[in-house]
Amino acid sequence: MKKLFLGLIACASVGVLAGCAETSDGEGDAPADAGVVNLYSSRHYDTDLALYEDFTEQTGIKVNRIEADADALIERIQSEGEFSPADILITVDAGRLWRAEEAGVFGPVDSAVLAERIPANLRHPDGLWTGLSTRARIIIYNKAAGKPEGLETYADLADPKFRGDICIRSSSNIYNISLLSSIIAHNGTAEAEEWAKGVVANFAQPPQGNDTSQIEAVAAGQCRISVVNTYYLARYAGGDADQKAIFDNIGVIFPDQDGVGTHVNVSGAGLVKTAPNRENAVKFLEYLTSESAQRYFADGNNEYPAAQGLKANSAVEQLGSFKPDTINAAEIGRNQAEAVRIFDRAGWN
Repeated sequence: MKKLFLGLIACASVGVLAGCAETSDGEGDAPADAGVVNLYSSRHYDTDLALYEDFTEQTGIKVNRIEADADALIERIQSEGEFSPADILITVDAGRLWRAEEAGVFGPVDSAVLAERIPANLRHPDGLWTGLSTRARIIIYNKAAGKPEGLETYADLADPKFRGDICIRSSSNIYNISLLSSIIAHNGTAEAEEWAKGVVANFAQPPQGNDTSQIEAVAAGQCRISVVNTYYLARYAGGDADQKAIFDNIGVIFPDQDGVGTHVNVSGAGLVKTAPNRENAVKFLEYLTSESAQRYFADGNNEYPAAQGLKANSAVEQLGSFKPDTINAAEIGRNQAEAVRIFDRAGWN
């Protein structure tokens, strides 16, 4: 009876986790690996549910999950400590993966399957996490106003010729922080700061809204230029008649095609170092890089598959092909703090 009571406490501590592992005999605690994997995820897409169901059908392993903001999940895993039920943490953006790494959440995984399927730049060099899907951060412009002459790179956004033309999200946005982090990695802190100051001088309005807001503002001619993630724009390309009309007013520039390539970021997942179901967790990570799972990931949010040799869906393909920056995504994470300080000094609110 005492063991059953302790098992119920363990279940309660999981909160909204969708079910606890069943005990082996109705009285004792469940074995460490009893056909479940406990997932903490900051992704909130309905198609991910179909992905989890597919994994269970293929393996018989049940996926229990908690969904919340990445920072909240990281804090939760830390507070749960060695007794955390979490096996896998999934989150969006290299910056958030870096936060989890800095918090000591992840343990290394040495998997030949992951190494074969996912390019090295989309995996942590020490095996702490692997990329699952990617998105590019592109420049868009108002077609009616014409393609801005001399706008081919991120650096060009700071050119005084574009004074009053740019609308963009705030500096607290993780996507902008990661973009600046990549610029730091390539060009150093001083050049990155000069760039940020130049872009601020070219603002058409104070930073506000999300990527959707920027797309609609550019399409409506409220500003001429913006920077957005590809999956936001692909939603318009594959949307209803009103959305497609907005898309038709947008021109796309994939920056730095003659240089390092266009900045890309990742959704990724890592093994929690205290994972109680480690073997199942590694199987789940490997499954997430399979072709069937990659289709769920990519199609569910109009992203690019991280696995090599797979294409994006038709809405994403409409944006065009491009050369991506192949800097390791872990480098993008490591420069986050410096990027925030640069934004503050530049007056990018």
